[in-house]
Amino acid sequence: MTSEVIAAAWVCVRERRVLVVRPDASDAFYLPGGKPEPGESYAEAAARETGEEVGLVIDPADLALWTEIVAPAHNRPPGTTVRLICFTGGKTDDQPAASNEIAEWAWFGSADSARCAPAIRVLLDELSAAGLID
Repeated sequence: MTSEVIAAAWVCVRERRVLVVRPDASDAFYLPGGKPEPGESYAEAAARETGEEVGLVIDPADLALWTEIVAPAHNRPPGTTVRLICFTGGKTDDQPAASNEIAEWAWFGSADSARCAPAIRVLLDELSAAGLID
C-alpha cells in the first residue's frame, strides 16, 4: 500500500548555500519544516516549524511557493512518498540555532546532495539549475 506524507518547508539560501537540518533520529538532512497542524496553511506550517527547529522567526505572509516535490520518503516504510511544499521569502539575517529534535544544521550546496533525503536532493538540483546555489 502506498502512503503519502505532506510537509511544508522553508528554503533559505545565503551565499549560494541552502539551510538544512538533521533531526536527532536521522542520518539525512532535510529543510526546516514539517507537517501542517489542523487548520494551518502550508506557509504557516513552514514558518512555525522553522521557528521550532532553528529559532528563526519568519512571517508566513512573506513566503512564496517555490516548488512542490514528490519523492520517496526517507526513514519511512517502502512505498511511502513525501509531498514537500517548499517556500522562499521570509528573509532574516539571524543565525540558526538547532532546537527541539534537531541535532545539527548546516549550509549545503549541490555537492552535499548525498547527505540529504531524496526530496532534498531534488531540491538541490532545482536550486542549482536556477543558479541559486553552487
